[in-house]
Amino acid sequence: MFIIAGLGNPGEKYHGSRHNIGFYVLDLLAQAHGIRLNKIRHKAVLGEGWIGDQKVVLAKPQTFMNNSGESLLALKQWYKPEMGHIIVIYDDVDLDPGVVRIRASGSAGTHNGMRSILYLLQESDFPRVRVGIGRPPEGWELADYVLSRFREEEIEIVKKACSRAAEGVECILSQGVEQAMSRYNG
Repeated sequence: MFIIAGLGNPGEKYHGSRHNIGFYVLDLLAQAHGIRLNKIRHKAVLGEGWIGDQKVVLAKPQTFMNNSGESLLALKQWYKPEMGHIIVIYDDVDLDPGVVRIRASGSAGTHNGMRSILYLLQESDFPRVRVGIGRPPEGWELADYVLSRFREEEIEIVKKACSRAAEGVECILSQGVEQAMSRYNG
């Protein structure tokens, strides 16, 4: 059993924002594999199903980004997956727009959602899939930038990156994180 969590902020106000990349990738996975995101438990919108021969729980934490760890901790305590069977998908300002980076473990970097997850789980040995959104333009505050919507000229790049990230998650499930890193990083 794998828990796949896409990070974002709940509510229409944040729909389409850079910070909601994890939600978009999760939606692609749900659609591609016929998984309905139709339950609300563990502070998340959930869908249970199969990707290939792996049983999965797709989760969109509803705690707002900075408290994502609350939902992941509740999910971990309920489903009891191995740490390597938790996959977190999120945006990264330190990667250029459209770049996908998969890691087997690591730090939170500048991402407050990941800081919350690492703090509450007290573990860092789980795969993560980061999708680049680029740095804020000069004069922008980071918080304003990550909550802003993509510009028209960025949308196609972001769609391709989200598809690539979803394929990377599928590769993690079928062939392992090392294979996914070699195929999808860059």
